[in-house]
Amino acid sequence: MKIKAVKLYGDGFMTQPFAMGGGVSEPIFDEGKTYPSSLQNYVIDTGKEVILIDTGVPKETPDTPPREGQKIYQGKRINDYLTALAELGYGPEQVTRILLTHKHPDHSGELRSFPNAKIYLSEAEADALKLEGDNIVRVTYKDGPYYNFTSSEKITDGIYFLPAPGHTKGNSMVIAESDGLFYLIHGDITYTDAALRENRLSMVFEDLEAAKETLSKARTFIKNHKTVYLSTHTPESLANLEEKKIMEL
Repeated sequence: MKIKAVKLYGDGFMTQPFAMGGGVSEPIFDEGKTYPSSLQNYVIDTGKEVILIDTGVPKETPDTPPREGQKIYQGKRINDYLTALAELGYGPEQVTRILLTHKHPDHSGELRSFPNAKIYLSEAEADALKLEGDNIVRVTYKDGPYYNFTSSEKITDGIYFLPAPGHTKGNSMVIAESDGLFYLIHGDITYTDAALRENRLSMVFEDLEAAKETLSKARTFIKNHKTVYLSTHTPESLANLEEKKIMEL
């Protein structure tokens, strides 16, 4: 199994209050402190299948400079999604499945570009995106517990789709098992690794209590398993993946 990053934007930033201020009633964070931001999604090559985790922003999304007072700036465009995927050696016709963590356009933007792929997503996100058709798989997490998670859906050997509500109501995460490591690829449970370590939520969520529970479950899993933590919005994840760096809490 090979896991690769689809690199889309880089050299961005996010403020500490944005990254860690979710659910906090007082402004206890430093407006002047920032963390690096980026945008990347992931592809899993099992040797038999090419599976995408999310599909970036739509190609026609305009490039924009950072604005004064902006809370998060994803950065400068590196490539559109299909070009970035091609640089990894894959064409759209090779993709067999897409595991969509959630509805936001920086994750779902190029679903339209994969004619041969089945799209897996939670029922709530399928409803939100109004996705229908023979290629849409509404995941019901029918395969029982996965370690400390109460439900899961096995996609194929070593790849599991898990509910992770909070950021959106139907948010999900993916865990891939390879060579004794667990790769946790998530739908914006945190925006930067510092928030994971400090048990903090970002400012973006639809259900605060669910988001807290999801973060707690992710932290419990990481404490008990050798986990490489792979996010969408921080370049730390690129180093985590390249170095197979185990997250320490």
